[in-house]
Amino acid sequence: MIDSPAKNPSPARLWAVIPCAGSGSRAATAGPKQYQPICGRPMVEHTLRAFAGVPRLQSTLVVLAPGDKAFPLPQTAALWTADCGGASRAQSVLNGLHWLLAKGAHASDWVLVHDAARCLITTELINRLIDACANDAVGGLLAHQLADTLKQQRAQSAPARVAATVDRSDKWLAQTPQMFRLGALIQALQQVGPGVTDEASAMEAAGVEPLLVEAGSLNFKVTYPEDFLLAQAVLERRASTPTDKDPA
Repeated sequence: MIDSPAKNPSPARLWAVIPCAGSGSRAATAGPKQYQPICGRPMVEHTLRAFAGVPRLQSTLVVLAPGDKAFPLPQTAALWTADCGGASRAQSVLNGLHWLLAKGAHASDWVLVHDAARCLITTELINRLIDACANDAVGGLLAHQLADTLKQQRAQSAPARVAATVDRSDKWLAQTPQMFRLGALIQALQQVGPGVTDEASAMEAAGVEPLLVEAGSLNFKVTYPEDFLLAQAVLERRASTPTDKDPA
């Protein structure tokens, strides 16, 4: 069990960490997918534009792979980079959190961890998560309640066959950002190891229950080649009808 973050009375600042050190092999791109252009800009730039619209954030740290020279934006007071990425997403996040501590962040501060490849995130959704979690004892994550019928595959079946239909009524698709106290998240990630796929899973393993904050279906992670086309269509529609909210 991790220490309760609610016991620390000091004022908490807000930071963001964007792991940006992956290769994106499933996207079948020539280089790291986070730098592939969508609507004329590298994918990660769309992601960071949403975070730039949240003045409550102390700063946003982008965690790069060691030796990465492709990051397209200069460092500023509000945008930092560190080439401390690890072999896994969880290790990159953990390295980034330690980097923030070394730069003066406090264990009691909040940190929002977001995937660079979720380039359809909006400032409105980031603010929704902050507002929902700021007074919560644990923190939470953006998520979307599952709408499709969910099938479980029979183990070791080839070709794949259905073993059961799973009740979807209480199932959610985890998204990012995920917002937790910096010190508590470091402790949780260190306990579960580098294989964990998101911060909420680490916090759950530490014995707490993160808050689920509805975000809608458009905050998806660009993973496969066809996702680029869908992301471009959404961004083009937003450009033609400017708003900070996802189109219906």
